[in-house]
Order: sequence, then structure tokens, then C-alpha cells
Amino acid sequence: MHRVKSLPDYLLDRYKDWKTHEFPGNRDLFRRLAIQGQTPRAMVIACCDSRVAIEAVFGQQVGEVFVHRNIANLVPPCTPDGKHHGTAAAVEFAVKFLKVSHIIVMGHSNCGGVRGCLAMCAGEAPEFEQRESFIGRWLDVLRPGVARIADIEVPEDRQTALEKEGIEVSLANLLGYPFVAKAVDAGQITLHGLWTDLAEMDLETFDGAVRHFVRG
Repeated sequence: MHRVKSLPDYLLDRYKDWKTHEFPGNRDLFRRLAIQGQTPRAMVIACCDSRVAIEAVFGQQVGEVFVHRNIANLVPPCTPDGKHHGTAAAVEFAVKFLKVSHIIVMGHSNCGGVRGCLAMCAGEAPEFEQRESFIGRWLDVLRPGVARIADIEVPEDRQTALEKEGIEVSLANLLGYPFVAKAVDAGQITLHGLWTDLAEMDLETFDGAVRHFVRG
């Protein structure tokens, strides 16, 4: 553990500034959450990308949204094999224990994970095809969507289309979890897909009835 270092000074400085100026006005909220626990109404499955500003987009307070991030905001198929499944565990916790009312899969423009999947499937990223590549094996979740956008010739349009396909794949995979499907059928949970343009912060929502994204 000797290779684990202290936080960088800039992060410590920002924490001290927040603790001095922002925390006092929210002290009661933090104490209440610490004692009572969390009761978020929604779960957001988003990308790890640092540009995806979930808090800014939804304007929520601490404790209002249960957030899970991973590469390219993907939900893998339900695979109860006894191995490590971080995203599946987060979904199970949100549904069974937090009793959230909504699960939102939120994708975004210029997603590096989606770009990596396109490169991998085009044979341009052989390192991702290696069995030991965590990135490559994770992006395999998105492979079913690649064939559906293969005829799109403009690279930028193909990228955007696969970002949205990733949302659809993830929503379909969510329904493959028995406890999610049961909650949806019982009207206890609704599923939603969102795609956001990082430059303009416009939101598009997925309309499951017509399998199309519409501007929010």
C-alpha cells in the first residue's frame, strides 16, 4: 500500500473551499441523509465520461438520484453466474432495496466507449479483441447494435446512431432481469432512454412505441 498517495493538493483545496462555503448551508440535509438513509426516486445509468453533467442536467439535490456510471452507459444481459457484475448489482439494489420508480439510461454525444466499439468491430482496435481486455469484453455488450447501423456512411452519423443503439440495447437488457421485468409489469417502475448533445446540452428521449428518439 506504500504506492497509494495522498490526494492531490488541488482536490484538497477544492474540498476545503466547499466545506467552508457550501456545506454550512446544507448541513441539515447531509445530517438527515446520514441518519435516515437514501430514498431516491430514480436511478440513472450513465457513462463514466467526466463531461456528462448529470447533476446539472436534472438539478437534483444530494440523495435524490441513484447514479451508476460505466463505460458507454451499458447494461449487460442478465447473467446470474456467480461472478462479479457491478452494473447488475447496482440495478438489483435500486429495484429491490431502494424501490426506485424510474430507471433512466442516459447516453451522450462523442462517446469514447462507443467510438472504441466501432473501431473494434472494424478491426481497427485489435487490442480490444484480446481476451484479457476489460474494455473490449465490456464493449461486446454493444455489438448487437453495430450491425443495425452498418449502412450509415457518414462517420459522425454512425457514431451518433450507435450511441442511441446502445441505449436501446441497454433498455432491452434491463427487461431481461426478472426482477426488473416484474416491477415494470406491475407498474412499479418505468424505463426511460435519454441521449444528450454535450455541446448544446439538448436532450432527446426514446419513444419505445415507435423506437425513435425525439427532442425533449
